[in-house]
Amino acid sequence: MPDSSLLLKIENALDTIRPYLQSDGGDVEVVGFSADGHLTIRLLGSCQSCSMSHMTMKAGIERAVIRAVPEVISVIALKSDVEVE
Repeated sequence: MPDSSLLLKIENALDTIRPYLQSDGGDVEVVGFSADGHLTIRLLGSCQSCSMSHMTMKAGIERAVIRAVPEVISVIALKSDVEVE
C-alpha cells in the first residue's frame, strides 16, 4: 500500500468523482498500489454490473487519478474479483 500522504492524494482524487458514482448507486475503493505506479481499485455497488463501467473507469476514474497524482501511471479496476482493463 502507498504511504499515507500518497494514499490521501489518491483518495482526494477519487473523492472528485465519487459523487457521480454514488448518484448512480456505485462507488470505488482502493485495493492496492504497486511500486511501479499501478493503482488497483474495486468497483462497488451498481458499478460492478454496469455495462458502462469500462468507460467510467478509463474516462473518469483513471483520468482523474492520474491527473491529480502523477505517481500513478495506470488504474486497474476489479469488478468483484475480475480485472477490468
